Amino acid sequence: MFQHNLNKEEQSWLLELARRAILSHLAGVPLEPKSIAGKVFSEVLRQPAGAFVTLQCRGDLRGCVGYIKPHLPLYRTVVEAAVAAAFRDFRFSPLLREDVDFLEIEISVLSELVPIEITGVEVGKHGLVASQGSQSGLLLPQVAAERDWTPEQFVEETCVKAGLPRDACQKGADLQGFTALVFSGKGLYSE
Repeated sequence: MFQHNLNKEEQSWLLELARRAILSHLAGVPLEPKSIAGKVFSEVLRQPAGAFVTLQCRGDLRGCVGYIKPHLPLYRTVVEAAVAAAFRDFRFSPLLREDVDFLEIEISVLSELVPIEITGVEVGKHGLVASQGSQSGLLLPQVAAERDWTPEQFVEETCVKAGLPRDACQKGADLQGFTALVFSGKGLYSE
C-alpha cells in the first residue's frame, strides 16, 4: 500500500514532470520520463500508486483525470493523468499552448481504497468512491472541504457523481474511502 511518504523534492519533481508531459504532448512528441535529464527516480516514485492530476487555468477547473488503482509506477501515473486531464477530460476542450502559462497543476496521490461507513467519513481527510454495478464515482478529499460539505452531503454527492441516487449508499451501494497526499505549484500541503 502506498504510504504518502513523498518528500518536497519528489513532490516538486512530479509537478515538473506533469507540466513537461503536457508541453511534450502539445509539441507532438511523447514524453519518455526515463530520458529526462538523466533523472533517477527514487524508489517511492517507482512504486505503483493511484493518483489524480487536477488542472486549473486562470482560476477555473480545466481538467481532472486519474487512476484509482495502483497499476503503474507513480511517476508514470502522473504523466498519463496529466496528459489525459489536459487533452481528454470530456468536460473541456483540449488545452491550448497559450493556456499553459496560466496553468496550475495539483496532484493527489491516493492511498489504498478501503470500505468505509458513512459515520466514519471525515471531511478533509477522506476521499470517497461510491459504486454499484458498473457505475462508480470518485470525489477527492479536498472537494468536500472546499465546499464545506457535511459527511452526509459528501457521501450523497459522491453517489450523484457515480450517476446513482443520492441515497444509494444508504440502500446498499458500496462506499470506499481513501486518503490523499495533495500538493500543487502554489505550495505543498497534505490533506
